[in-house]
Amino acid sequence: MLNKYSYLILVISAIIGISFFIGFNVNLLPEEASINAPIYDELFKILFIIGLMLFIGMTLLVIYSLFKFRKKSGQSGDGIALEGNLTLEIIWTVIPSLIVLFVGLYSYNIYDRMGGMNDLNHNHESMTASSEKIWAGISQDSNNGLLTNTNIEVSAMQFAFLFNYPKGDFISGELHVPVNEKITIKMESKDVIHAFWIPEFRIKQDIIPGQPTVLNFTPTKVGKYPIICAELCGPYHGGMRASIIVENSNDYQEWFNQNKKTKL
Repeated sequence: MLNKYSYLILVISAIIGISFFIGFNVNLLPEEASINAPIYDELFKILFIIGLMLFIGMTLLVIYSLFKFRKKSGQSGDGIALEGNLTLEIIWTVIPSLIVLFVGLYSYNIYDRMGGMNDLNHNHESMTASSEKIWAGISQDSNNGLLTNTNIEVSAMQFAFLFNYPKGDFISGELHVPVNEKITIKMESKDVIHAFWIPEFRIKQDIIPGQPTVLNFTPTKVGKYPIICAELCGPYHGGMRASIIVENSNDYQEWFNQNKKTKL
């Protein structure tokens, strides 16, 4: 006959097993379309699993308490208050502290792997003056054998994104980029705070007036994906959307040649 501690171990093991099974088999995210997406998804899975453990565990505990500590026949009071249990206080202090510490360290590692801790000015001399300060962004270490950078300037304003291609000297309402090439975009706001968010790429960066922001990413799948402003920027914020078109190199070059200004 199992004692209560054995049952407790079995229940905890079941909760952990179910949480890991659901975490690794249920995908709540859109498709992966950049090299950063799998890195970000690692963190999401871990947070999802931890959240499932807490949710399932707390739900079972509440259900158990409803039956175990329900009012008995003839009982007129609330019963003896639970206080002075040092073991319980240590458990509910140490476990959340360890979880928060783990999530913090793991999140820092993910952010570092995505390029969030890299120098933002090392690869953008062609886009910015040497004296200009880049305030924020994500910068990958290198091309990792990929093609040369494509540099694009993004202007955010109420309520649209405009994309300037300096090499072609033209502006587009859609962001066209070649697949498997590291893209460098310099973003500036013309009025209020906006945000540049591509869910399929797992990148989102605030664009703050007066603070140029650089963001690097490498698309890995051909297709059309939404660009969404994820920062409340005014009454038409919900309609501030654009599209990013990821194309094969030949298709991108054809589009670029059709739109660039011909030099006389």
